[in-house]
Amino acid sequence: MKLAARNADRYFAKPDPDKAGVLIYGGDAMRVALKRQQLLAALLGPAAEEEMRLTRIPGADLRADPAQLTDAVKAVGFFPGARAVFVETATDATTPAFQAALQDWRPGDAQIIVTAGALKASSKLRKTFENDRNSFAVGLYDDPPGRAEIERILSQAGLTAVPDDCMAALSDLAASLGPGDFTQTVEKLSLFKLEDTNPLSLADIAACAPQSTEAGLDDVLNVVADMRAGEIGPLIRRLQAQGSNAVGLCIGATRHFRTLYMAASDPGGPAAGVGRLRPPVYGARRDQILRQAQAWGPDQLQKALSLLTDTDLQLRSAGQTAPAMAVMERALIRLAMLGKAR
Repeated sequence: MKLAARNADRYFAKPDPDKAGVLIYGGDAMRVALKRQQLLAALLGPAAEEEMRLTRIPGADLRADPAQLTDAVKAVGFFPGARAVFVETATDATTPAFQAALQDWRPGDAQIIVTAGALKASSKLRKTFENDRNSFAVGLYDDPPGRAEIERILSQAGLTAVPDDCMAALSDLAASLGPGDFTQTVEKLSLFKLEDTNPLSLADIAACAPQSTEAGLDDVLNVVADMRAGEIGPLIRRLQAQGSNAVGLCIGATRHFRTLYMAASDPGGPAAGVGRLRPPVYGARRDQILRQAQAWGPDQLQKALSLLTDTDLQLRSAGQTAPAMAVMERALIRLAMLGKAR
């Protein structure tokens, strides 16, 4: 049977031990793996590996020996409790093994848990599970997790005191990160809040959320946006020594000033504009972007973007003779002075 996405999370949290099997498929391997882990943990409990109640079979092995799946499903365990056979990365070529195992499945046999990549509606493997009344097929897509899913992840990490503003921030973060990165961020939060009885705060989220890897570039751009022209030269020398190039710096500056322009030109004001930025920004960085957008205003930011466009064209011109980094440094100094001219 096909399990609708709206019912999948509820089923993964409390699977039916009397079902024959579940197929979990999707293009995002991390998303599929996380759901498979959740399902197996809920179905078998934490000691399944030690008690030999979980059997793992690579999908490729079933092509040469399809019967080993039925043998594993029928095998009698040494320990009491639910059992499962997990088949990873199955394909349509392994469909006969699943057809035989599902047809022979009886109550008391091990449940068949299968993962696969993206499957078309015409997939034989997918149809096998969808057409079996005692099994489920679940397709996972790139939709961001809903509130119930986020609450489950937080609860598993021991984070229960989450105010509404933090829940909204985490929802935005979940929408911008992949499922694995979001889960790791929540795990970092749980460690960050270890033995801290205070409710979760936006500052906590900002401290644990993934940070930009371009710290040196961010330093230069913030100096320019804060109109501190005298500090630009030394920072440019440091970036140049680290191997940065002028075109990359120009692209980064354009991206930063475009972000400021989007915030400053929002009909609801800069604060509303910052709140609508994607990916979302939090904490000190959010305050910094809001302050810079308010200080520049949409008109000056539009001029800044025009200056950066001209600089980019100059840097990429075949007739360019001046040192590229010197051209970029001059443009950034002009930008800082332009902000002061408002």
